[in-house]
Amino acid sequence: MSAMRAIRQLRARLRQRVWPAALWGPLLLGGLALALLLSLGVGAVTLTPAQVMQALLSPDSPGLRPADVAIVWDLRLARALLAALVGAGLAGAGAAFQGLFRNPLADPFVIGASGGAALGATLAIISTGEGGPTVAVPLAAFAGSLLAVLLVYMLAAGSNDSITGLLLAGAALSTVVSALVSLLMLLNDRQLQEIFAWLLGSLSGRSWGHLWLTTPPLLLGLVTLWLLARPLDALACGDDNARSLGLPLRQMRLLLVVAASLTTAAAVAASGIVGFVGLVAPHIARLLCGTGHALLIPASALLGALLLLLADSSARTVAAPLELPVGIITALLGGPFFLWLLRKR
Repeated sequence: MSAMRAIRQLRARLRQRVWPAALWGPLLLGGLALALLLSLGVGAVTLTPAQVMQALLSPDSPGLRPADVAIVWDLRLARALLAALVGAGLAGAGAAFQGLFRNPLADPFVIGASGGAALGATLAIISTGEGGPTVAVPLAAFAGSLLAVLLVYMLAAGSNDSITGLLLAGAALSTVVSALVSLLMLLNDRQLQEIFAWLLGSLSGRSWGHLWLTTPPLLLGLVTLWLLARPLDALACGDDNARSLGLPLRQMRLLLVVAASLTTAAAVAASGIVGFVGLVAPHIARLLCGTGHALLIPASALLGALLLLLADSSARTVAAPLELPVGIITALLGGPFFLWLLRKR
């Protein structure tokens, strides 16, 4: 009887769709394409959509300046694609963690990924100094993020309630790591500005090299989360229901934590700590497609990509010629919007 009840609850979850995928899918893809076109055109040098399309499709056209082609291909395209990729990763990981923890306030950083990345990046900035290898910071942030999540999982492994244990261990480790980062910033005032800029989140100066480093682990984690959508649906219905369906809880939780943490680590390593995208995008996606993770994860990824692309475009233009950290834009826009969304629902 319990298995039948669990199946009925799971089927009811999967039927909770608001808009058909044939409607919201093209809308989000079209919005993402428009946001990408906008991102390639705005900046210190403004390009029209026609010029951007010409630079992308026919860079050897005689009516196009070589400088415009260089701006699109060498300066803006890699950054725009990276912004979309990071936003998709954060939103997909956020949707997975919200389902796994059955907590609408869970975000990609809930079990210490951001704290570990911050500590790794801070140590790399201090050790390399000014003019050091730029690749060292994202690699150190990636390694620090994964090590922090591994430590949290090991600390929570002995807990009877692993969900609560993961949350508590993540909160405790984040507090300790935050204190260590603050101490390092106080002791190394020469690198204070660089560390602070990384902590605020930014895509400034990102190039094709950052995109090639970020794409494989982030896509691997995101695709794995999508393939685990059905077990995630069962876990979101409660441990008892998932167990009655024959789901191995410990193994599934481990796979989900690994995939979501890999995605988050790759995203944070590329952009620094960008908040609210992984929290807000899944909530908007649920209004479009319901709670079934087979649709929720790709919808969240598309929305996250769209939101971060628009936020990065705003960061480059709102206070031009000064470029704001994109994490400030997402916090200023995401916080009030999330409060409005909570009030409406």
